[in-house]
Amino acid sequence: MFERLRKKKSTATVLSDMLNKQRRYDSLVRALHTDIFRYAFWLCGDKHVAEDITQETFLRAWKALDSLNDDKAAKAWLITILRRENARRFERKQFDYNDVEQEQLEDVLSTTTEDETENYWLRRQIGKLDIEYREPLLLQLIGGFSGDEIAELLSLNRNTVMTRLFRARNQLKDALETPPMRGQSNG
Repeated sequence: MFERLRKKKSTATVLSDMLNKQRRYDSLVRALHTDIFRYAFWLCGDKHVAEDITQETFLRAWKALDSLNDDKAAKAWLITILRRENARRFERKQFDYNDVEQEQLEDVLSTTTEDETENYWLRRQIGKLDIEYREPLLLQLIGGFSGDEIAELLSLNRNTVMTRLFRARNQLKDALETPPMRGQSNG
C-alpha cells in the first residue's frame, strides 16, 4: 500500500515538474522568439534559414532548459545557442555566395522602394564587416546587449568589445560618406 502511495506521489511530482517546465518554456518563447529570430535573420540574411536556426535554437533550449539557472540571463543564453547553431550550419555545408545571378540581383534592386534600397545597402555594408566587428555590432543593435554582456557572450575582454564596436561604427560611417563608384552599386 505504501509503495502504491509513493508511486502515485512520484507520478504527480513528475507531472507537476513537466507542467512547470512547459510553462517556463512557453514563457521564454513568447518573450524572446522575435528577438532571437531577428538576430538569426541578421546573421544569415535568409528568412527560411533564420526560421530553421531559430527553431533549432528553441529545440536545444527545451532540451537544456534545466541548465538555465537565472531567467534574467535567458536572452544571452539563447543567443549563445543560436550562435552555435549558426556555426554548425557552416560545419555541415560550405556555401558559395557567388552563385547569385547578377540579373536576379538587379531585378530585386529595381523593384524596391527607396527605403528598401537603403536597408539593403546598409545590410550589405554590415555584411562586409569582418566577423570580429560585425558580430558585436549586431549583438548591440539587434540583441540590445550592453558591452559587458557582449563581452561575456563572446568570451572577450570588455575593452576589446568596445574597440570592435567603435571600429565597426567607423567603418560603416566611412562607407556612408564614400559614394559607391559607378557600376559597383549593383554588384
